[in-house]
Amino acid sequence: MVVIITFYYQQYLASIYFSIVSRGCPHTCDFCYKKAFFKDGKSFYTQAVDDALAEIERLPGKHLYFLDDHLFGNAEFAANLFDGMKGMGRVWQAAETVQSILQPGLLEKAVACGLRSMFVGFETLNPNNLREQHKYQNLNRDYNAAIRRLHYMGVMINGSFVFGMDDDDKTIFERTVEWAVSQGIETATFHILTPYPGTALYTRMVQQNRMTENNWDLYDTRHVVYKPAKMTPEILESGYWRAYQDFYRWSNIFRGAWVKET
Repeated sequence: MVVIITFYYQQYLASIYFSIVSRGCPHTCDFCYKKAFFKDGKSFYTQAVDDALAEIERLPGKHLYFLDDHLFGNAEFAANLFDGMKGMGRVWQAAETVQSILQPGLLEKAVACGLRSMFVGFETLNPNNLREQHKYQNLNRDYNAAIRRLHYMGVMINGSFVFGMDDDDKTIFERTVEWAVSQGIETATFHILTPYPGTALYTRMVQQNRMTENNWDLYDTRHVVYKPAKMTPEILESGYWRAYQDFYRWSNIFRGAWVKET
């Protein structure tokens, strides 16, 4: 028997409570810490639906943030969870994959019980990078359709993007920001590719003698700790910071808002 425990923060933070009803993710991307974190153990599991609903019911307030890596990862669990949350009056946000957003039915249930914001792991617009990192759940998926689907249902998007994969060059920053703004993505989170120990990416980088830093304080997705393939570490790090500056310029905020029909 596997004992499944859901952790949530009792701490009140800006009127938002945090909850975790599943652990891990069913996918195995090379750069993700998840496989290393759950090494030799079960890498994805959920709480019992009734227990999860009871914990959510006990949380005060209205706003809820699911910290799960992949809330839709078990479709049956998620559907039952959303059915049970209907009528609670919650407004909540979570993280999801492009693949799960495009699947019919589940997103509709989520919106019906209060989903209003979604963290979406686009990560890269380059299919070569997706293949290299074994992020197959994004490969050949229509990012534009996923965005239209979320916006049509009234869900704002926090897009996640990773810079520094092997097919990225110095133009990646401008191209990514331009695409995100043109799609009307409301907020974006940028990362520098970080090979965490225990991941397939780290193993590959060590074998290629590309790791340059053992100071774990710098393994925060804001610093370059390896040798990029098509740009210098300085270009990668400065481009990362510039992407934030460019995306959140007032002119781009207005451009992104103007994309929407309402």
